[in-house]
Amino acid sequence: MSLTEHPPPSPGPGPQADGDDAAEQLRERISADSLTTRRDYLRIVATVSGGLAVGGIGVAAGILHRHGDSETLPEPRLVTDQLAPGRSAAFRFPGDEDRALAVRLTDGSLVGYSAVCTHLACAVLWREDRGADGELYCPCHEGVFDARTGEVTAGPPPRPLPRIFLTERADGSVWAIATARSGESAREALCRQFGDSRPAVTRQLECPGANGGARTERGRT
Repeated sequence: MSLTEHPPPSPGPGPQADGDDAAEQLRERISADSLTTRRDYLRIVATVSGGLAVGGIGVAAGILHRHGDSETLPEPRLVTDQLAPGRSAAFRFPGDEDRALAVRLTDGSLVGYSAVCTHLACAVLWREDRGADGELYCPCHEGVFDARTGEVTAGPPPRPLPRIFLTERADGSVWAIATARSGESAREALCRQFGDSRPAVTRQLECPGANGGARTERGRT
């Protein structure tokens, strides 16, 4: 029986009894519907709140996967064939599960970042109409990052976005070649990932132990 239907007449002592019965049935129906709605609402809230809590604990404890955790150099990956100033491109790097974002700033500079917010791992977007360089924005909790540096400029994110190193080839294609952990310098990140696989690069960067590696190489030749 819907709320707009009237209950069929039933025998009773008179019109007043019929009216009381109908009102009682209506109150019971509304109460039942309200109880169901409240239960469903509380169940949904508990599920969402629990998911956010687990996500927050996971990010804070370092349980969830983060960009740049690998100690080895990832395989270069094509980001896009062309990237004009004032444009961005979404891609995956270093793994297929790692969301990333490349931006060509208006002055031609190329920057790349993890597209996973350091707060609760929501997706990060680029808003090109915010300032000279635009901004990197997390819509979940109003987190904002500087497009040129990846540093936090507003909202709850506790750390800057992990950096992705990009290179542009002669044909204009943009490639991702390495990553940095959140707050890690470019030199530290490249020394960590190039390691023994690129001794010439590590010597050029003056990485710790690079000279020793060079002496070892010379001793073997």
